Amino acid sequence: MYHAHFRGTHYEAGFRWGSLLLKHQNIILENIPFEITQERIDYALSCLPVYKQYYCEITEEIQGLADGQHCDVHILQAVLFSMYSIPPACNCSCFGFTTGQEILLGRNSDFLTEMEKLNMNVIYRLTDGAYSFTGNTTAFVEVEDGVNEHGLAVGLTSVYPRQRKLGFNAGLILRYLLEKCQNVSEAISCLYQLPIASAQTLILADTSGSVALVECNSERIQTTMSLSNHHSFVCATNKFHLTEMIGYNSSDIDDWLAETRFQTMFSACRGNEHFSRVFAKKLLSGDYGFLCQYDRGTGKDTVWSVIYDLKRHKIYRCEGNPKRRQFKEDNRFHF
Repeated sequence: MYHAHFRGTHYEAGFRWGSLLLKHQNIILENIPFEITQERIDYALSCLPVYKQYYCEITEEIQGLADGQHCDVHILQAVLFSMYSIPPACNCSCFGFTTGQEILLGRNSDFLTEMEKLNMNVIYRLTDGAYSFTGNTTAFVEVEDGVNEHGLAVGLTSVYPRQRKLGFNAGLILRYLLEKCQNVSEAISCLYQLPIASAQTLILADTSGSVALVECNSERIQTTMSLSNHHSFVCATNKFHLTEMIGYNSSDIDDWLAETRFQTMFSACRGNEHFSRVFAKKLLSGDYGFLCQYDRGTGKDTVWSVIYDLKRHKIYRCEGNPKRRQFKEDNRFHF
């Protein structure tokens, strides 16, 4: 897993990273796990005005990245803007819970083993109006889970979209929330203001003890603060489970056993009386049922796992499958 620290403006951060990669003969566009089709290029061009209106800083960072790589920015935009709207795969598991003593968000990132050496942990401390944050990603500019300086933590899972409109995709929605919002309430309000393109779930938690599950796509948003009347917890994989969203699920895709993973988390959390970091680690490691026990021979695996302990302002990350590797505290970012 790469560890990168970004400073300056969005453009400067992108340019420095792109230049550094090029210096080491790392060409971004040679490491994309899907074909960059004309459909993706056209779709990205259509989305560009949306990003320029709502999140112009990210278009500047992508331009900087392209300039640093000496590549066509339109091709880079095609990769980034289409990634969750025209997904190559739907995977990952995430949960959050809160009690009087604990506020935790945990997430497994499941992806292709051939790409795992390119996974990144990032710290952004930008100077042009964004909150500082740290996070993890398989897609450089986009972020899949993270926490910002105010203690807002967010984790995503992708859902295969049955329809697609112009707007933000999951990885850029999540990053936008980390850069712009201080807490769960602000983040949810923000989601209702953004044009959303892809289909996804978002687990949100903050240091006040708020947790939420948001299931959303280009047509609808539904939110809940708990999936139980007895415990305050939420969880999600790659299918919608809230009433108004179930009809948007697709049944003819490989979702990497999404329902099995959901039931593992739901059953473990519903039946648990002692929520803790130890419980979170065991759950992410598959001790309560299938969650990360992929056959690496198929090219699939859990490529990192992370726990955001918002009560104690701690971050624990396992760089690899938590069934085989240990969680380690990352104390480089303070919130």
